[in-house]
Amino acid sequence: MLNFAAIDFETANGNPCSVCSVGVVVVKNGKVTDRVYRLIHPVPNYYSPGNVKVHGLTKEDTDDADTFPEVWAEIEQYIEGLPLVAHFSRFDENCLKSAFARFNMTYPYYQFYCTCTASRKVFGKSLPNHKLPTVAKQCGYDLEQHHHALADAEAAAAIALRIL
Repeated sequence: MLNFAAIDFETANGNPCSVCSVGVVVVKNGKVTDRVYRLIHPVPNYYSPGNVKVHGLTKEDTDDADTFPEVWAEIEQYIEGLPLVAHFSRFDENCLKSAFARFNMTYPYYQFYCTCTASRKVFGKSLPNHKLPTVAKQCGYDLEQHHHALADAEAAAAIALRIL
């Protein structure tokens, strides 16, 4: 796979539509052409302590951020016509569909590929697990800021370039 957009969302709470950040890495002809990171004012706008512990974002970080429709209007220009790649893509696809539904936007049914599923097929039991940092390391990518949406999208892109 030489043309795709790797994507990662972080959420403010347990509601999948509460996206509070997004990272996108665009790959064309096997080369990274664009990187985009945006904070998002989540809806509903509250942060669960467990989520904050994972990604470090708080309500204060996103109070002045744009809402999902405004951020997505920018993001969709980068990903138009490209399949989407994510590690454990069910989570990110669910976030995307939920945010579209929350804001009564028509979901365009993006084609998703999962680097976690691909890792299980390619590496099988040779890895201790198929978590993003483990698979990224196996693929030669040093994921230093796990759960930062852009860093995770970059890791997914590196994995996809190696095994998809």
